[in-house]
This record gives sequence, structure tokens and C-alpha cells, in this order.
Amino acid sequence: MKKTYTEFSTLGDLLVKAAQQYDDSDMLIFPERRVTYTQMHDMAYRRARALVAAGLRPGCHVGILMANCIEYVEYLMAVQLIGGMAVPINARYKASELAYVLENADIDLVVTHDQISEYANFARLIQEALVEKRGPRLQHLVMIGEATDGFVDDAAFLESGESVSIDQVDEYRVGVSVRQPAIMMYTSGTTANPKGCPLNHEVLVRNGINMNRSRYFLESNDRFWAPLPLFHMAAILPLMCCMDAGAAMLSMTYFEPGLSLKMMEEEKVTVAFPSFPTIMQDLLNHPDFEKTDLSNLRRLNNVAPPDLLQRFQDALPQAVQTGAYGLTEAGGVIAFNHPDESLEQRLHTCGKPMPGLLAKIVDPDTLEEKPAGEQGEILLKGYSVFDGYYKAVEKNQEAFVDGWFRTGDLCAIDADGGIEFHGRIKDMLKVGGENVAALEIESFLLTHPSVIMAQVIGVPDDRLSEVACAYIELHDGESMTAEDLIAFCKGKISSFKIPRHVRFVSEWPMSSTKIQKFVLRENFSEAAGT
Repeated sequence: MKKTYTEFSTLGDLLVKAAQQYDDSDMLIFPERRVTYTQMHDMAYRRARALVAAGLRPGCHVGILMANCIEYVEYLMAVQLIGGMAVPINARYKASELAYVLENADIDLVVTHDQISEYANFARLIQEALVEKRGPRLQHLVMIGEATDGFVDDAAFLESGESVSIDQVDEYRVGVSVRQPAIMMYTSGTTANPKGCPLNHEVLVRNGINMNRSRYFLESNDRFWAPLPLFHMAAILPLMCCMDAGAAMLSMTYFEPGLSLKMMEEEKVTVAFPSFPTIMQDLLNHPDFEKTDLSNLRRLNNVAPPDLLQRFQDALPQAVQTGAYGLTEAGGVIAFNHPDESLEQRLHTCGKPMPGLLAKIVDPDTLEEKPAGEQGEILLKGYSVFDGYYKAVEKNQEAFVDGWFRTGDLCAIDADGGIEFHGRIKDMLKVGGENVAALEIESFLLTHPSVIMAQVIGVPDDRLSEVACAYIELHDGESMTAEDLIAFCKGKISSFKIPRHVRFVSEWPMSSTKIQKFVLRENFSEAAGT
């Protein structure tokens, strides 16, 4: 009997292997530039030699603060070659947030670039952060682009690495353990400061392999469009997946729908990974969408309520619409729909956990396991679950129970093992004693043809203790009053679920890709004077 086995390595070894197997095949494609696997390998080694020349050694922490670019991945991989830990920093951070991460993550070196994108002037941002607080280990600031006071020029930095041999880098690479931290992502939640999530080589490489070989089945000629920021796991995980297959990943400095459609057509994209409704809606609403040839597209990934997923599937019938469930603390994703699942399964579940990963549903108060189909908190276990938050002993004691990670997510697992996501437990409202999930109300509001995005929070009420407040974004050219929306709800959903407050917005407070509900709550409280 033929047995299956798991094949995984460190990120450094993955790069070396991919360069040997796929050499001159495209690895990364940007609108203005592309690099092959061999070119990425060579440039990552050059940057690794510069890191060693600067005194960095295994166990070092390197912060990367840039918009998406090819150099971002070069430095990300270079850090792995010397046994360090890369810290992709959210490019939307303000000075105080950046100052916190630079200190909390014990960063030794920060690399940035002079490109002022939609995010910020990074040099100025770093300087402002360092005035506020400077981490005790931070010694080096490297600038890609125009020379800047206080920063080492990247060209000079690379030149300094010529004194270091490739053999010396390889000595570090071969000594890296698969359970050694490779990157540390910072998650934004309901608290003021984000939490550091160290993810080891096994988590990243094995998850990428599983994503490819058990769910996406890529070949070396595939073109995988993944436009999300490289400081987000929805970009890092597709990169691992593509490297396993020798496929090319398409990205851009920041998401722009018209340019995205042009790239997808010209490069004959086969897999699209918009992942979030805001990105997918921007593609569908762009005037070029209808005339763009996307006939090569066979797979589409989004995470959204069923009605919205159906809308996406209808817009691109040639592609199989699948979803996912996961979080940073579990390597980005623990479950993807299989393309052979029925449309009904793909609309209403996120698929089964990938090989080597376990999930169960428990009562969040008693921790007793729930039967199939019943809602509760989903707990996770397996190789992709991180070992704990960085420098946060108390949080880790709360986050784990008997080796299972408590996600704080409200889910159910159906009889076939498919995970159904029902929102965050903290997003549950208790209206006059009745429990209701914010996601349930949001899903209904999205059925209104004028609504492009809906977010619901619970707000205080004198009579009912808590009621729903809906934040609504409308399609361009549409208009609506709060009374119109409330009238739309009456007779279609239970009265206690109908929003008592409605706010219309054109912009959302965002983390990397997710809407920050705690900011919506703060805004409501400020407006109400509470």
C-alpha cells in the first residue's frame, strides 16, 4: 500500500529548491517588472550577505516597512537564509503604532523605501516613531531609493556584503530548524496595541504545500493574482503556495482595480485571490470589468456572506468560487473549500481543515464540545497553530486550553466536517435578552441592491440594553435614508434584529484588510457623547 508523507523545509531551503527546479520561470510579476526564481535566489543571497556584514546573525529580527515591491520579497527571503526572523510591518501604521512594534518586536534592523504610495512617507514615519520611542536593539536603518539622512543607502549596504561569502550564508541556512520562528505578523484586534504572532518555518512552508497540493493544485504555468499587502498572510501564504508549484504570483504596489484587470488579462491569470469583499467589489464595479477577458480564470477565493459569494460566482461563472477560514495565529488559513465541493457547500462553508489540522466547536463558557451543526467557539490544533504571542505570558495562558488554541470565533462544523463561520463571539449582540450575530444582520443588509458594504455593531440602549447600529456604504450613484433601510428590514427579519441606528459612510477604518469595528464603536460613542 502506497503511503502519503509530508514534505516541508525551511523557507531558505524552499527558495533554494525552487530556484533549482524552476530556474528561469517567473516567480513574481509586478506591472513594471518581473523576476525569475533564479533572480530571486541570487538577489536574496546578495541581501543576506549584506545583513551578515552588518553584524546580523541567526536569531536577529528584521523589520520590513514597505509597500508591495519585489525588494520586499528579496529581504523577506534574505532574512530566512541567515536564520533570522522577518517582521512585516503594517504600512498603514501611524508613528505611535510603529514605535510600539519596533520596541515590542526587538527589531535590530529596519528596511524601507522612498516610494510614497497610498500609505505614507516611510522615512518620515520612522523618524517620528524613533523620536517617540526607540527599541533597545535597533541599530540599522536601510533605505532603498534616494539617499536619506539617518539611513544607510541600500546600494552601499549591498556593496558592504561583498566581503561575506555565500558559504558563510549557507552555514547559517543549513542550521535553521523548521520550528524556529521565520516571520512575526502583528494582528490588530479590539485592543490598542497589536499582538506579535511568531510563525515558524513549518507553519509557513507546510501550509503553503497543503494549500497547493490539497486545495489549489497549481502547475508551474499558473498565474496567481494576489494583490493584498505583503504584511498580510493573504499575500504570504499564496507566495508559499506558488513557490511549491513553481507558479508565478502577481502583485502590485497597492491595489488598483483598473490596473489589476489589465494585468489579469495580459498575464492570463488562472487563480484570483481577492479574499475580501471590498477588493472584489471594486473589481466588479470598475468600468473595464465587462470588457476584460478573464476566460483563463479557473479559481476565485473570497471570504464573504453567502449572498455576496453567490454574486461573485455569478459575475465570474468560468471560475470556481471557494472560500477559506483561518487567522494569523494559525498560519493564515486552516481550511479552504475543495473545488469539487458543491456550490451549496462552497457558499455556506469554508471547507474542511487541511491535512494535519484539527478543529472542534465548544461552548465558550463551559468548553464542552458541541455536536455537529451547533454553534460555539472554534478551537484549533495542529502544526499550523503558533506557539504563542510574543512576550505575552498572560495572553497565552488565556489563549490555549489543553493544547487547543481559542480563536474567539463563532462557528459550527457540519456533519461532513465543513466549517461554517458565523462571526466573532465579541460581535454577538444581546438585544432585550435575545442573542443575534452581527454577521447575520450584515448578510441580510447586503441583499439590498443599493448596499455595497454593511457592518453592524452593538450600541447601548436604555430599554433593550443593546441594539444594532448599521454602518452602510452605498454603490456609487445610489441614495438612501436610514428610514428606507429600516423599512426594507421590517417584515423580513425579526424586529429585534432590525438596526435602530444607521450611519452612512464612504470610507472605513481599516487594519491591513479588515474593518476595525472597535473604531466604529468609538465613533458612535463620541457622536453620542457617551
